[in-house]
Amino acid sequence: MPDFRVVVSDTKTGKAYQIEVSGASASTFIGRTIGGEVDGNVVGLAGYTLKITGGSDKGGFPMRNTLPGSMRRKLLVTGGCGFNPNDGGLRRRRSIRGSEIAGDIVQINTTIASYGGTPVDSLLGEDSGEDSGGES
Repeated sequence: MPDFRVVVSDTKTGKAYQIEVSGASASTFIGRTIGGEVDGNVVGLAGYTLKITGGSDKGGFPMRNTLPGSMRRKLLVTGGCGFNPNDGGLRRRRSIRGSEIAGDIVQINTTIASYGGTPVDSLLGEDSGEDSGGES
């Protein structure tokens, strides 16, 4: 069974929470694509809906929503996810993962699409892997 680190971003407060998911909860993510929605019960957020925004695989290669499938491919990219050029017109060939979640994915990035009745801080707790964004 795959194990995932699900990063839940709360756009109202600007906080992000890292949650380790394994077992049957992790299998609900298999086969989902970027832009899809998942019930929040799989990460302990009852009444919430999460939208998948991206992720990365075990080698650190990012997922890209324009690439179908789950395989890693080398693409000639001009910008966007996986490559940020400093000069205009610059292109590079980069390894990028497809938009479908498979067993090779380690981290799944999500945002809260619809909120439940209980605040996120009380469900996940203040100390449950909160990421302040200050890490380099």
